[in-house]
Amino acid sequence: MSETAGGPEETVAQKILSRREAAKRLGREKRGAKTLALANGCFDLLHVGHIRYLKGAKAEADVLLVAINSDRSVRKLKGEGRPLQDENDRAEIVASLGCVDYVTIFDEDTVEVLIAELEPDVHCKGTDYTEETVPERDAVRKYGGRVAIVGDPKDHATTEIIDRLSRR
Repeated sequence: MSETAGGPEETVAQKILSRREAAKRLGREKRGAKTLALANGCFDLLHVGHIRYLKGAKAEADVLLVAINSDRSVRKLKGEGRPLQDENDRAEIVASLGCVDYVTIFDEDTVEVLIAELEPDVHCKGTDYTEETVPERDAVRKYGGRVAIVGDPKDHATTEIIDRLSRR
């Protein structure tokens, strides 16, 4: 585990925070000199594109918080039959990655509310966005944060993997 996540004794379960815990621990006034990056997504079926995105996000700051869409939110975004794994399982899987310091679950359509609560130094999005198309860009700029586009080209998608599996 990384030092920023509480040291080597911190378990995967301890890395999963409620929204209230995240605000209490990682809010701008609480984190001191450490910088915070926020990344978000469904992470329904973890693949190499996710790993590269999260490693890129971690490189942007001292601490990486990953916000995972709730089951309700994934269904709204991706349709019936999704998510394949429930939000708690997805949170545990993502929290087990060495580059991830903390995970929280959000229920809104975007992470704007979480951004307003935490004011992360940098909000990271994948390469399927540009800085100008990030839905939360105005919320980030409002307090002087920045948006970073990280990861490799969007050549991997859970939907495509599911489609390939269903054709077999």
